[in-house]
Amino acid sequence: MDWANTPLNTVLGWYFLAFSRAPNLGLVVISILTGVGMLVVLQKVSDPVRIRLAKRRVQAHLLELRMFQDEPRVIWGAQKALLAANARYMGLMLRPALWMTVPLFLLMIRMEAVYGRSPLPVGQEAVVTMSMRTGFAADSPRLSLTSIAGIAVETPPVRAVALRQVSWRIRPQATVSGELGLNVGNTTVKKRIEAGGPQRFVPGLRTGSRWATLWHPDEPRIDAPDVDWIDIDYPGASVTMLGMHAQWLIWFLAISMLSALALKKRFGVVL
Repeated sequence: MDWANTPLNTVLGWYFLAFSRAPNLGLVVISILTGVGMLVVLQKVSDPVRIRLAKRRVQAHLLELRMFQDEPRVIWGAQKALLAANARYMGLMLRPALWMTVPLFLLMIRMEAVYGRSPLPVGQEAVVTMSMRTGFAADSPRLSLTSIAGIAVETPPVRAVALRQVSWRIRPQATVSGELGLNVGNTTVKKRIEAGGPQRFVPGLRTGSRWATLWHPDEPRIDAPDVDWIDIDYPGASVTMLGMHAQWLIWFLAISMLSALALKKRFGVVL
């Protein structure tokens, strides 16, 4: 999937770089743009006349429930009709929702690298883990980690033979942005590392599976036949706005939905 991930990562990388000095502003802008994009999809593929009619039927049955509270037969019929009207409304909204699913998925899994993970803190230990596709013995194959300036490797490779994993403990000693080299026999696989400094793009797990790159698109797919994935245990991040701390996804959904609600009349959209 690198053919799709590379151009998407490039475009979003330039966007995130443009807001590198104000990442919160970047989150607000991309959330508003997402809300506008949702309205465009609704404008193109939804049926506002049928949606408006379905909403009126829901409202009518709710009013019926309030007016005939002492009539059990009427209440029972109104409840069934209300469920049917709700089902029709949800069905009408399903088509635009399906159109939005893939673009939102591709966007949000990339936003996680900027807003969901923080660079490794300088001076704090972390673990680099590599998973192998096949089992290996306690002393074979030969494994090593080639570090870069500013990253100290504090342990030899620690193997979890049953899990087919090997780990190293590292400790950032300075602000770093570079690549570690994980050596498996005569093969070297690179893994990007970010430590210290401001919030920025922090790539997550790097995988060798073609399908798994849909969920982990931050780096190119590993083409070494023996390596399944490589990961670094980065700390999570939260976004602070209006004096409140929350995960980026909460802010993203809130701002995009509020933007869509505020602009729906301008786009002629019925929700």
